[in-house]
Amino acid sequence: MKRRTFINNSALFAIAISTSGFIKFDGYTYIGDCETTTDILGPFYRPNSPLRNNLSIIGELGEPIELVGTINHNDCRTPYTNAKIELWHCDGKGVYDNISPDYRYRGTAYSDLNGNYAFKTVLPVPYDIGDGTFRPAHFHLMISAAGYQPLVTQLYFVGDEYLDKDESSSSPSAKKRILNVEQLAGRSKKVAFDVNMSENLSPESAAIDKLIGAYTDDKKLLKKEFFNKDNALWVKNELFGDYFNYLGDNTFTPPGVDSGRNLRYQFEILSVNTTRLTISELDHNGNKQVQVLTKEKV
Repeated sequence: MKRRTFINNSALFAIAISTSGFIKFDGYTYIGDCETTTDILGPFYRPNSPLRNNLSIIGELGEPIELVGTINHNDCRTPYTNAKIELWHCDGKGVYDNISPDYRYRGTAYSDLNGNYAFKTVLPVPYDIGDGTFRPAHFHLMISAAGYQPLVTQLYFVGDEYLDKDESSSSPSAKKRILNVEQLAGRSKKVAFDVNMSENLSPESAAIDKLIGAYTDDKKLLKKEFFNKDNALWVKNELFGDYFNYLGDNTFTPPGVDSGRNLRYQFEILSVNTTRLTISELDHNGNKQVQVLTKEKV
């Protein structure tokens, strides 16, 4: 069933094709809830990584590992051909290449006729994010496939001592993304991760364009700048940006955020020249915190 919702003079409209998480009978068997869950994009995404599936660098630290899997349509079993898979991760010292033209440990590949993909790289390591807090080792993936919501997720590894202490990897939704590491001949290892795409509410590109721009609070202390990339709303950060999932009703949320925080970015088009952004979330005590920013068209 298709549903169109027009908001604020068609500021945004969404087409809801299906819901994520489903059980249905296809005439032969029951198909269960197989949605691949999202995770935080993180601050280290760089677009336009080179087309390559071998990210290994001779002489660098790290245990060789192969990441393999299949990209499926949302029926959980039909292979998706030519899906775009972007992989990035830190090096053996816990450092990301954010500036060099070499795009170290960053690469892009496309799924084959059977939906399969594969990368050769090294096993990333945990790294300190400050105050003695460590993120567990992880791969970042972004999968883009026409007809589906872009999927950003993170893959973790069984046995990592920091899994239970990390907000993202300890989330119940991350359980299927904590992967067993298979030891192959010699030093090489292997992990497998299949992806099932999901159709979500998706605003039109022209609608997103009405929301992009720089927003500030009334004291000019807080500023957020939004832009449109591949028909998705993004907010700039120090390196490139973070993207948002669309929830409907002019409301967005970053993927992978703890659902208990109820973090929401709601836009209101007040006039031709003014758009208001209300950012709300729940603190650790369950109290709602609100910030209001405004974009004024010059």
